[in-house]
Amino acid sequence: MNDFASRLKQLRTQRGLSQTELAKAVGVHYNHIGRYERGQSKPTAETLTRLAEALGVSGDFLMEGRTNEAAKATFEDRELLMQFKEVERLNETDKHLVKEFLNAFLTKKRLESMMGNTA
Repeated sequence: MNDFASRLKQLRTQRGLSQTELAKAVGVHYNHIGRYERGQSKPTAETLTRLAEALGVSGDFLMEGRTNEAAKATFEDRELLMQFKEVERLNETDKHLVKEFLNAFLTKKRLESMMGNTA
């Protein structure tokens, strides 16, 4: 079995997804997932992108096993991961606003934590 096929199957099973569930999330027939996992075919670039997104990894990792520093971070909270992916698609002004809101919230939490530790 080739590396892509084994990575795909391993990621799918780690996430507790059946071939049918993954296929539905990606928008392909479940037979395609089976073929990919057996190494009988490779997905199109568009399908690869949707597979990677559904599995919470980069396309590079799925195809080649490569990661970059940004992709090494793992998110246990899938909803948060999906929200960050949505933010990435925003225009630069909206991204800046989201970063400002997030920074303000995290600063507030750090201050609350510091105040709680000194009280």
